[in-house]
Amino acid sequence: MDHDFAITLDVGTSLANHTGAWRTFRPEYVHRLPPCNAACPAGEDIQGWLSFAEAGDYEAAWRALTKNNPLPAVMGRVCYHPCETACNRAQIDAAVGVNAVERFLGDMAIAKGWAFEPPAQKSGKKVLVVGAGPAGLSAAYHLAVLGHDVNIREAGPAPGGMMRFGIPKYRLPRDVLDAEVARIAALGVRIDYNSKVSDLQATIKEGGFDAAFLAVGAHIAKRAYIPAGEATKILDAVQVLASMEGAEQPLLGRRVVVYGGGNTALDVARTAKRLGAEEAIIVYRRTREKMPAHDFELEEALEEGVMMKWLSTIKHVDAGAITVEKMKLDETGFPQPTGEFETLEADSVVLALGQDVDLSLLDGVPGLEFADGLVKVGPDMMTGATGIFAGGDMAPSERTVTVAVGHGKKAARHIDAFLRGAAYAPPPKHELAGFEHLNAWYYGEAPQTLRPTLEIARRSSTFEEVVQGLDESNALYEARRCLSCGNCFECDNCYGVCPDNAVIKLGAGQGFRFNYDFCKGCGVCEAECPCGAIAMAPEEI
Repeated sequence: MDHDFAITLDVGTSLANHTGAWRTFRPEYVHRLPPCNAACPAGEDIQGWLSFAEAGDYEAAWRALTKNNPLPAVMGRVCYHPCETACNRAQIDAAVGVNAVERFLGDMAIAKGWAFEPPAQKSGKKVLVVGAGPAGLSAAYHLAVLGHDVNIREAGPAPGGMMRFGIPKYRLPRDVLDAEVARIAALGVRIDYNSKVSDLQATIKEGGFDAAFLAVGAHIAKRAYIPAGEATKILDAVQVLASMEGAEQPLLGRRVVVYGGGNTALDVARTAKRLGAEEAIIVYRRTREKMPAHDFELEEALEEGVMMKWLSTIKHVDAGAITVEKMKLDETGFPQPTGEFETLEADSVVLALGQDVDLSLLDGVPGLEFADGLVKVGPDMMTGATGIFAGGDMAPSERTVTVAVGHGKKAARHIDAFLRGAAYAPPPKHELAGFEHLNAWYYGEAPQTLRPTLEIARRSSTFEEVVQGLDESNALYEARRCLSCGNCFECDNCYGVCPDNAVIKLGAGQGFRFNYDFCKGCGVCEAECPCGAIAMAPEEI
C-alpha cells in the first residue's frame, strides 16, 4: 500500500527515547580554570576580559581587567607575562599575546580618558599605605574602590617606586606611568611625596589610621667585597638607574662593566650604551640557562650590542681595568673557580647584585618577625602586629611588578575584611583546564602577532620606547586567538552532535542544559567540546 507521506514524531516525543536506568555517566557543563588566569600573579580574569576585547567592546574589557589590576598600560610593558608561558594555545601554534592586548587596552584608556567608578559609599575608615610603588598603588586603588580613605606616604619625589627609579624609560615611558597613577589619585587617594615614614607607630597614631599597608621597595643595593684601587669607579646599579630621573645623567665612561645576572644588570648595560658607552659588558658567574633575567630582555640587550661574559667573576678592580676569574660548573651545577684570570679594560664597574629593603621604620613595633631582611606575613598578608599588613618587596616573594600588584590587591581585600571585623575568604578555585581537556582539532592555526620594535640605530642613541604597541586590528585578531579554555563560548557543537536531542539551548549568552530524560551518557558532547566545558560524571544512584 502506498503512503502519500510518512508520519513522524516531534523531537523528544518518543517514549522509547527515554534513558531508563542503564546510563552510568552523565555529562555536566563545568567551569574550569583557564591556565592563563591561574598563572597570573596579579589574579586577573584574563579569559574574562579577553572575551570582551574579542567582541570589540574595549571599554568593557578594560573595566573587567582593572577590577584586579589598575595599571594595565604599565603591566602591558613590564610584566614578564607568565600567562603566556601557561597558555594552551602554545601547543597548537603560539601563545595568545595577552600582554600585548593588555597594553593596547591600557593605552586606549589613557587616550580616551576612561576613569574608575568612585565607590557608592564611604566606610569612614582610614588606611595608611607606605610606599607609592606597584604594591602600594594597587592596595590604595582597591581600598579606595571599597570605600576607604587612603593616604600614601612616599619617601621619593614622585610615584612609581622601582617602576620609576629602577625601570628605564625605554621600557616604561614616564607619561604612561603618570597617567595611570593620576587615575588612582582621582579616586580620592592622597599621595604625600618626600614624606618618609621613619616611625610607623607614631605615624599611625598621629594620622588616626585604622590600618596600615607597608609597601616599601627594595632600594638599597647589595654590596660584595671586591678589592679595588683608590681611583676605581664602582657604582651601584640602583644608584645609576635612579640618577637617570634627575637633571644630570651619570658619567660611566666609554667602557662599562656590569656585575650581575638579573634584569637590573641588563637595564644598566643597555642604559650605558644609550649614554654613549662603546662597550657594555655583563660579567656573570653562571651560564645563560641559570641567568635570572628574562630571556626576551637578554635578547634585546644582545641586539643592542651588550656583551656577555658567562662563567666569570670579578676578583679585583683597578683604575681603568678589572681582573676576571673564569669559572666552571661542578657536578651539581655550581660554579667553581679555575685559577684562570683575564684582564678587561673598564672605566667604571656597576654592581647589580640585588637589593635590600630599609626596615628602619619598623623599629620598636611589637610582634613583628623578620627573616632574611624581610617581614613575615600570614596568609592574610598581616604581620605579627595587629592591623599592620605588608607586601611587595617587603614580603617573601618574587620581586616583580606583577607580583607586587597582586600583593596589593590581596592585602586590600584582607584589610577591608579586618576593618569590618570579618575575615576574607577567597572563592574556591576550579579544576585547571589543561590541554588534554581541549579538542584542538576545531582550532585553526593563527600565528601570534609580533609587536614592532624600534630600529637598532635609534635604540642605541635614544631613550625612546623600544617595544611598540598593537593597533586595533592586530589587538582584535590577537584577542580572538583565545581558546576559551575550560569555559563554554556557545559554539553549538554539543547541540549539534547529540544523537538524542538531549541538549537544550537556553538562548544567547545563557548557554545550554542537558535533558537527562533523553541523554544516554554516550559522551559524544564531551569529546566534541572544543574548550573542555563538559565533563562526564558518574551517574547518581
